[in-house]
Amino acid sequence: MLHQMSGSIAVAKAVALCRPEVVPCYPITPQTHIVEHLSLLVKSGELKNCTYENVESEFAAMSVCIGSSATGARSYTATASQGLLYMMEAVYNASGLGLPIVMTLGNRAIGAPINIWNDHSDAMSVRDAGWIQLFVENNQQAIDVHIQAFKLAEALSLPVMVNMDGFILTHAITRVDLPDQQQVDQFLPSYVPRQLLETAAPLTIGAMVGPDAFTEVRYLAHARQKQALSMIEQQAEQFEEIFSRDSGGLVKSYDAEGSDIVFIAMGSVVGTLQALVAELREQGQSIGILSLRSFRPFPVEAIRSALLGTRRIIVFEKSFAVGMGGILASEIHMATQGLSLKINSVIGGLGGRTITMKSLRKLVELANTDELDQEVFMDLDFETVNREIKRQESGQSSGSTAENVLRDMGVLSASKTH
Repeated sequence: MLHQMSGSIAVAKAVALCRPEVVPCYPITPQTHIVEHLSLLVKSGELKNCTYENVESEFAAMSVCIGSSATGARSYTATASQGLLYMMEAVYNASGLGLPIVMTLGNRAIGAPINIWNDHSDAMSVRDAGWIQLFVENNQQAIDVHIQAFKLAEALSLPVMVNMDGFILTHAITRVDLPDQQQVDQFLPSYVPRQLLETAAPLTIGAMVGPDAFTEVRYLAHARQKQALSMIEQQAEQFEEIFSRDSGGLVKSYDAEGSDIVFIAMGSVVGTLQALVAELREQGQSIGILSLRSFRPFPVEAIRSALLGTRRIIVFEKSFAVGMGGILASEIHMATQGLSLKINSVIGGLGGRTITMKSLRKLVELANTDELDQEVFMDLDFETVNREIKRQESGQSSGSTAENVLRDMGVLSASKTH
């Protein structure tokens, strides 16, 4: 049924259709409305047989999920940014223990300096934590991928993180098709845990593993992620059969096959890129997009297959490794070894900075003339950056970088500037 609603409310309703039995929560912008609405659904009785727990921290939220999942309850929570960092130890434990928890990550920048707006630095901080990481482009896909996430998590006994861009998606009110309970029940079976804590059949979950077996245990976690590659595709096909729409899978090509230039990106920026590519293709340019819907596991073969015949890749990402550069670009380099491709890394949208069509169009113009730098920080104010570098080189009492930059850019007024 069609509805007009925000992304957060849509996700809450989709999660409720999956019949979670335990939902521990701690609010943090921009995911707060998801867990708030789930509390209303539990209180009203629309979401039945569900224990909703207000906990004291994000660490507690994931810890409760671990306990409830280990005892056979379908478990869900949500977080963002610093909240994800606060629960970090438990995030690793959830995957290491093989527990099929589903969590929404309302993607938001990590501080300091404090920033509540969108980028992907939080998701990238846990890329090696052993969770399956799926990214969505719009709110319809957010609904559909959450439903698929529960089935995937429980089939593999691995936790799944659904990444949706904070504010850009969580707070955007759009038209979405919300499925009915019968459809979801047809797709998502009842939870049958692979491991279960119960007094009738005692077992240990979380045993210490020494050097003699640790490599094998960790490799098996890697093998299950690899197993997910085929399962993600299979379940996306099953979903499409029942719900009559394509919304999952490992990658999604928008005219990527055979195009001279292909943007590779994740999340809501794909929508902006689609508008740009449609305009440029009308002008006769050979350009497309490859949207990565699965970041973990990383779909190497699907990427290589989609890029056959491509001359240049522009990897656009909303995060980077300080001291190294683009995270996604580095992985694309590894995935495309042996292919004759020019790869440009473009980092943009950090901390919620607007990604404009003008700036994206300029990237393509430079790529067409082979003038695009190998690594680009889009719309970076080099004058401000160089001024601060000189200030720091002039003496030890140069002050706070964040406040200096704000003053230089006229965002913060002060009686004294350095």
